[in-house]
Amino acid sequence: MIDPRFLAGLGVLVLLTISPGADMALIAKITITRGRRAAFLTSLGICSGLLVHATASALGLSVILATSADAFTAVKLAGAAYLAYLGARSIRDSFRETHAGETTTARPGASFFQGLLNNVLNPKVAVFYLTFLPQFIDPSGNVLAQSLAFALAHAVMGIAWLSAYAYVLARLSDLFARGGVRRWLERITGTVLIGLGVRLAFERR
Repeated sequence: MIDPRFLAGLGVLVLLTISPGADMALIAKITITRGRRAAFLTSLGICSGLLVHATASALGLSVILATSADAFTAVKLAGAAYLAYLGARSIRDSFRETHAGETTTARPGASFFQGLLNNVLNPKVAVFYLTFLPQFIDPSGNVLAQSLAFALAHAVMGIAWLSAYAYVLARLSDLFARGGVRRWLERITGTVLIGLGVRLAFERR
């Protein structure tokens, strides 16, 4: 029989997955500039970061982020700088001359790595896995296995949600490919990423 606490934890993860944030902003940017395939690889990178957080939490490494103000600030500023960098690049690239409907290309590994960094450098995710998720874990059982089970479930939810989100954005992007609308979409997503970076920089634990 499945532990009711595990089911409750899954419910919390569903809400967390569909909540707008840096991951969805990044997927929007990648979808508009590189297409659905790159967005899917970025989603894989984002969800792989969840496994990193789950393992670190189970091994106690995330305690450092939760208890050390300096460590939390360092990771927070790194994540904020990365979001701002992605946003600035998106805005810069929107002014480059491209043919209508053309998307920029990048190596598959670059899309995956962007997603991974976007998630791993988000201290809020680490703190969530350390302080909130353990409420749904049986301390008498294998903590690492349970943490990884939650992370895998979260990853499956994330891939499904972000892939569907990228599909809708890709269809809309195709409709708005003419008249420079796509360029404005890139600028909007870039601005959102910069805004999220600024918000993260001033985030408190």
